Amino acid sequence: MLKQSVNNSLNELVHLLGELTNEEFSKSCATLSNSSIGEHTRHIIEMFQCLQNNYDSGMVNYDNRLRNPQIQTDTQFAILQIEQIQNVVDKSDKKMFLQQIIDGEELQIETNYYRELLYNLEHCIHHQALIKVGVLQTCKIILNANFGVARSTIEYRQQCAQ
Repeated sequence: MLKQSVNNSLNELVHLLGELTNEEFSKSCATLSNSSIGEHTRHIIEMFQCLQNNYDSGMVNYDNRLRNPQIQTDTQFAILQIEQIQNVVDKSDKKMFLQQIIDGEELQIETNYYRELLYNLEHCIHHQALIKVGVLQTCKIILNANFGVARSTIEYRQQCAQ
């Protein structure tokens, strides 16, 4: 179920990217503190890539992720990166460690692949909500009402409507 939810969110993003021109994708948006839809998309992609690239070692540090500016300016390249993530996301759960340096102190916290995949899904949805703001302000594209909305919120709204 988790992997399917990840793929569903990434598919929503792919669909949106297919609707945007590279200019719309990379244009700064004042409402997003002058960041672009592309920058938020790059951030989503690179967080997933960081987890996938560090699966074998079992040590993930999201601050040390690779940053590729082409992802934030080229919709087709971004779509290709998303498709590559979708091709490798179906991995077995395993123990991992999350590494972070906070105020000069290194922390290593025990976690697991599924927990980090869930974190990336929630992180993706959060940034999709920001992307939605940018799209509504700068583009003439109609988004699915649930784009950038947490699954729990969607389910709650469905329960209230009954």
